[in-house]
Amino acid sequence: MGTDMNWVYRVDEPHGSAGWRPYGDDPDRWRGTVATDDPAENAEYVAALVVTDLVSDWRMSGTGQSHVRVLVWEDEEGTGPEDAALTVELRPHIDGE
Repeated sequence: MGTDMNWVYRVDEPHGSAGWRPYGDDPDRWRGTVATDDPAENAEYVAALVVTDLVSDWRMSGTGQSHVRVLVWEDEEGTGPEDAALTVELRPHIDGE
């Protein structure tokens, strides 16, 4: 379609008063680029791919959901949510449901 786009994503986890840090024991696994050529495959699409991968990983490892945020930028990684095209924050259930 001629609308090639690179979306860069990173998954972060809270780190107390220090703010946020890259997620997990292997942060490079949760940072990357998704190339798309369909206008419908936008920042929301990329975040959905990453969240699906996270949830699958949590289920397979049996660790349960973690508190994370998925940041998606257009073309190159930025510094944080202030310059991201989209930020999605996932929080674990604390009520046991």
